[in-house]
Amino acid sequence: MKAVAVVGGSLAGLSAARALRNQGFDGRVSVISQEVHRPYDRPPLSKSFLAGAATESELALEAEEEDLDLDWRFGRYATALSPSQRSVELSDGTSVISDGIVIATGARPRTLGAASLQGVHVLRTLEDALGLKRELVPGTRLVMVGAGFIGAEVASTARGLGVEVTMISAAATPLIGPLGQQLGGIVSALHAEHGVRLIGGVEVTGLAGSERVTGVSLADGRMIEADVVLVAIGVRPNTEWLATSGLDAASGVLCNAYGATELPNVVAVGDCASWYDPVLAEHHRLEHWTGARERAAIAVSSLLSGGSEKRMGRPPYFWSDQYGLRIQLAGHLRAADSVVVEDGSADDGEFLAVYRRGDQPVAVLALGHGKSFMRWRRQLASQALSDPVSTL
Repeated sequence: MKAVAVVGGSLAGLSAARALRNQGFDGRVSVISQEVHRPYDRPPLSKSFLAGAATESELALEAEEEDLDLDWRFGRYATALSPSQRSVELSDGTSVISDGIVIATGARPRTLGAASLQGVHVLRTLEDALGLKRELVPGTRLVMVGAGFIGAEVASTARGLGVEVTMISAAATPLIGPLGQQLGGIVSALHAEHGVRLIGGVEVTGLAGSERVTGVSLADGRMIEADVVLVAIGVRPNTEWLATSGLDAASGVLCNAYGATELPNVVAVGDCASWYDPVLAEHHRLEHWTGARERAAIAVSSLLSGGSEKRMGRPPYFWSDQYGLRIQLAGHLRAADSVVVEDGSADDGEFLAVYRRGDQPVAVLALGHGKSFMRWRRQLASQALSDPVSTL
């Protein structure tokens, strides 16, 4: 293998390029990035950067002295993959020929029908964050459509800026999806304590306004007045460019447990990749920072070894900072059939809960309790499955 094309220039793509060099690949590495910026960190966009506590330069993912000898293609995106020609077609009419391909094209936010109205935002890119940041001034009425972690983090940041926040969730309890009914309710209470208006169990039917948004319409007939709206209802994987490639990519690029796809010498990582998970016995996308970084090395090893890589990654890990409290989650909540608070108290709002399947720990969630959480996370990693898994 003399040349590798990395399609995507954010964290997963950069991590793959680093892994190629760290694993001894000295051939040409082309990185195709739709962004015009060099790689930057996305988690601060909803927190410290939005709050004005971090600058653009502090978001940089590359160290100043880092030189990976990469062929960067900024401001261009992939339009097609031709496996027989080993080529990636680009939006500027050029193509990149390579022996191996790393697909890391990420995902984009889902939108509502009237997303073109002024004052309606999504949050994914630096430009998105800059646009939202300009509008979050004290007294502004921000309505959050969606109550996942991105929405919750922005709500926390906005309250710190003196913004009035309403969070609307189709589920009865915000954050019930990632955390479950009981613990999602505890985090929801944290938001209520900080002045966030919570509206759950109702669908959003539309946005009001002519040129600028003025409100959010609900299925029960209510109109929630708004100066600014953030739509945070999940993402779609950027995989349309693979339509003629022969890959199964409708819900993310289908991969085995090591990032290999059905095509030889093609792997996928990051938010666009649907890896097989042996704990859940299914394919799913892992939309977390740590997964994008750590899985890149496994996928690259699979690519360079011709598919013989059998090293399992650590259990999924995610963190979120809200109201000065760190929320951390490791493992597979959906694999659990019970949950017990092991440290602290749910009534006090700082606790550590362990999720089990039978008597086997499969996940741990902590609000605060950082040291205890790290011990449990190490335990989960040590018991993680290590048997080869190649089911597609």
